[in-house]
Amino acid sequence: MRLPLAALMLTLLTSLAAHAETTAMDTRLLSAAQRGDAPAIRQLLAEGAHADARDDQGQTALLVATHGNHVDAAKALIEAGADVNAKDNIHDSPYLFAGARGLNDILRLTLEHGADLRSTNRYGGTALIPAAERGHVETVQTLIDAGVDVNHLNRLHWTALLEAVILGDGGPRHVEIVRRLLAAGADPQITDKEGVTALEHARQRGYRAMQALLER
Repeated sequence: MRLPLAALMLTLLTSLAAHAETTAMDTRLLSAAQRGDAPAIRQLLAEGAHADARDDQGQTALLVATHGNHVDAAKALIEAGADVNAKDNIHDSPYLFAGARGLNDILRLTLEHGADLRSTNRYGGTALIPAAERGHVETVQTLIDAGVDVNHLNRLHWTALLEAVILGDGGPRHVEIVRRLLAAGADPQITDKEGVTALEHARQRGYRAMQALLER
């Protein structure tokens, strides 16, 4: 039996109103995540906002909170089921971004809630590779301990070890990262696309402390 036109219109309008209300809540959730307002996030989630609401760049509320290193906001979203591996339009996820930027509190939360250790960024690298490049010693150790492949090759054919030498500054933090990567099983014989090893790159740059580690 067909519904009268008026009933159909009422159903449609009700559905549209519900959708608009949900969309408005999701927008408010994204704004609260940007501010790092954990109480507002919890309230909006309780009212029906989607934990994985996205903005026009494909960023989830959790990724927005991660960008600001808002730990409490990130925790509220993660505990509500937000996906720590959800990628935006440029293939960043909360897990990958936290690892790359050395945001260790959020990184640990993502690792505790299902971070995909094999997940890769737009350069084909794991979280460990940019962490090594940027000199985030604690982050590198956290990712090593979590089980990230220390010999993964990105699209440039660089491992974390190669990247720490090639893009690092040769200073104490990068030297320590090279030491920890080698201790974790990083293979110093892996070369870049031109067949150059980490040791040869260290020699070319005059990074003597790295050179000494790699020569062992």
